Amino acid sequence: MKVRSVQTSGAWVEIKEDPDATTPDPGASDVRRVLASAVRSQHLAILAGLGTSLCVLRDGKRLAPTMPDLLQKAKDRFIAMDKAENKDAGYHWADFEKLANLPPKCLDLEYIMSRATIAAGFLADAEAKRIQTYLAEAEEVIRTAVDFMADEVKLTVHESFLRRVARRSARRSRTKLFTTNYDVCFEMAARRSGFVVIDGFAFGNDARFDSAQFSYDVVRRSVGEERSDYIENLFHLHKLHGSVDWERLDGNSFIAKRPGTLKPLLIYPRSDKYELAFSQPYIEMMGLFQSFIRVPSTTLLVIGFGFNDKHIAEPILAAIRGNLGLDIVVVSPDLETTSAQGGNKYLGELLQLADGGDGRIALIAGTFEEIIRFIPDVVSETELERHNQRLRNLGKTNV
Repeated sequence: MKVRSVQTSGAWVEIKEDPDATTPDPGASDVRRVLASAVRSQHLAILAGLGTSLCVLRDGKRLAPTMPDLLQKAKDRFIAMDKAENKDAGYHWADFEKLANLPPKCLDLEYIMSRATIAAGFLADAEAKRIQTYLAEAEEVIRTAVDFMADEVKLTVHESFLRRVARRSARRSRTKLFTTNYDVCFEMAARRSGFVVIDGFAFGNDARFDSAQFSYDVVRRSVGEERSDYIENLFHLHKLHGSVDWERLDGNSFIAKRPGTLKPLLIYPRSDKYELAFSQPYIEMMGLFQSFIRVPSTTLLVIGFGFNDKHIAEPILAAIRGNLGLDIVVVSPDLETTSAQGGNKYLGELLQLADGGDGRIALIAGTFEEIIRFIPDVVSETELERHNQRLRNLGKTNV
């Protein structure tokens, strides 16, 4: 784990000591400084990518798929189809590669699906129908792979993270959590920890998306009292690429929350995701993201996001250039390599600004689970949290 900021004089400084040590090393001190400043900022926005889901395990195995995992699962699906279907019908991976005109040994799933989508618009009817069948199978593989949450899956890291960043003083704005993940890890962690989530859907069984929900808040008001208090444990959740439990209702434009749906509303990894990001409901999320990072006295904490989505990375860099009141902390395990010359251009620009003396920018080469211990608890544990923990401990016996 390493850190690079204006305090490190243009170098990656390794964190050698435990963050709870009495005399931590300079790297640990710098990480704690930037993360403490982030959670204490007047306005806090968090952008969470795939890296925040990779720590979710069951029986010691990672549940969240990476892009290479999804590509292999898609290939395995076609191999299974080869065995089950008549090969003359063309249901096999080699035929898919030929129809999409892919280069040999292509390993980029987003590029593969993008080429196949474009090819479907130019091929003859029979071939177009066949490649659309392939695309439908690949999308089914993705839908199945990202819908991995279950009651027995532990979310210790997510719960600890929310307790540190989403429990805010009433004098500060609510935490805005933006994520490109399809899964429901943050929603499940919030439910288990007693947090209220404003996600654009009204409370109730027949929840439909309404962007006006993001302007609402929740207060605590006792019987017979005129005074109301904002509840502490509440944050806003914006899913920029959709969710496994969203579904567009047939025959109208309403979007409902349907856990277990077989037709989830997702932006799949292909070139038209930039266009889809500006359709409903995604445009509401993107609009809120772009406007929020333009607000002075704001910190953007980016975790596990690789800056590979241009429609998200461009607004971040534009806000850094135009909003001097915006601080940004980027956390990713491979930052040291991807921000280097010849790597990701957006990370490279952030690195160049930091090395040029821009104290608003800090880069931390580490994982989601590694940084949790460096984030301070700035608001005391609430009675509701203690009550929820007591309820969760019911039935457990000491070993």
